[in-house]
Amino acid sequence: MNDLFKKAVSLGVGLTIASKEKVEKLVEELVQKGEVAPAESKELVADLIAKGQEGQNELKKMVREQLQKLLAELNVASKDEVARLESRIAELEQQQSKPEETE
Repeated sequence: MNDLFKKAVSLGVGLTIASKEKVEKLVEELVQKGEVAPAESKELVADLIAKGQEGQNELKKMVREQLQKLLAELNVASKDEVARLESRIAELEQQQSKPEETE
């Protein structure tokens, strides 16, 4: 599951990079056509990229929520639950290894 999530995030990052290049190219074409002033081009690129980042962050959030729901449905233990169990096992093992006091 973790590998699938990493692949989804990598895809999102790759799309963002590709989108940045496309946005810059599109804005440059608009500047050449005179539809956007050269002084405004950097700000326009930054605005469009920021909106893309917001979209990517929203996508990550949705994927994360869906994965959490899926893991809950599958009854997969969380990292915290496993850590608590490991700690409890260690305590029980330590109690077992102590010699019992004779009365």
